[in-house]
Amino acid sequence: MLVVGTARDRGALAAVRALRRGGWSVGVGTPEPGMLGASRAARARHEVPRPRGDGGAFVDGVRRAVAEGGYDLVFGAGDDWMAAVSAYRRHLPARTAHPDPPVVAAALDKMGLAARAARAGLAAPRTVPATDEDLAAWQGPAVVKCRAHWAPGQTRPHRIEARLHRDADSARRQVRLIRAAGAEAVLQEPVRGRLGALIGVFRDGRLHGRVQQSTPRLWPTPNGASARARTVPVDEQLAARAEVLLRELGWWGLVELQFLTGDDGVPHLIDLNGRFYGSLSLAEAARPGLTDAWARLVLGRPVPPLPDARPGVRYTWLSGDLRRARAERRGGLAADVAESLRWSLGAQHSVWDLRDPGPAWHLLTWRLARRRG
Repeated sequence: MLVVGTARDRGALAAVRALRRGGWSVGVGTPEPGMLGASRAARARHEVPRPRGDGGAFVDGVRRAVAEGGYDLVFGAGDDWMAAVSAYRRHLPARTAHPDPPVVAAALDKMGLAARAARAGLAAPRTVPATDEDLAAWQGPAVVKCRAHWAPGQTRPHRIEARLHRDADSARRQVRLIRAAGAEAVLQEPVRGRLGALIGVFRDGRLHGRVQQSTPRLWPTPNGASARARTVPVDEQLAARAEVLLRELGWWGLVELQFLTGDDGVPHLIDLNGRFYGSLSLAEAARPGLTDAWARLVLGRPVPPLPDARPGVRYTWLSGDLRRARAERRGGLAADVAESLRWSLGAQHSVWDLRDPGPAWHLLTWRLARRRG
């Protein structure tokens, strides 16, 4: 197995560890040395440039890595890496773990995803193109996002994250930034509620190995990733509608559907991640074998039965939660920090693993070096 992505991708780290536990030989391809290469689960680290420009350097890097490691299957970690692995699949000398390029492009399209969700009976926030006309007509707060985070020929070096703005006037600067980077911006109606997700391996029109999680703490706050999460029982109605969406999309393989649920109890679909995602280690703790099942599915090997995850399993991205505590100070800084530490006891960690301490040590030394610099 070859996993290509950025060196500090927490979801990719969880996947590399899970694949190694499944008995696979795993290598990583990153633009620079880092956390992924420091894991004992990775037998080798290869230099693979980011998928930018005409993609030639990226393709050459993957081809060299496959030749050096003899890999059978390539995974892309992160939206841009996933989309590039799919887009350039005919130029790669190994199987690729992602659906065909039109399916991946449709999954990454924020406008199209909202429309597909509505047809499947799922709620989704109103999403419109961020044209000058739409900006002039927009009323109230707006989330500004890239319509898609990658397309062939992209030259911008990094992903532009979504931002919440109090009104259209304050959103204009972010829209201009996205346009200047060569991307298309969209405006999305904000949904205030708790972040949750539905995860599984989609095949034969059904979601297998289902994991549902709820997120009580985010970082960055208020619109970031899971700093804490807990598995909960699967909502059967939500899962059934999600399967309608995935069937229409033509998806297969691993998928994480993210929802925001407000006081009315209605989950609103805000994102679809068809690749390794930040809290993947929670799914692998509560329902071991998802990543292994994905690999087996692609390679045509037998996939074992995948029952639902156990409810009540906890997860922490401790460094993110401590930074959140410093910013939010719920009940005071000391109380919030203490609560973060209590939550982390017995929880599945994002990076720290006593059996594989290299990534945590590398991340710690990297952060200390940045502070000194």
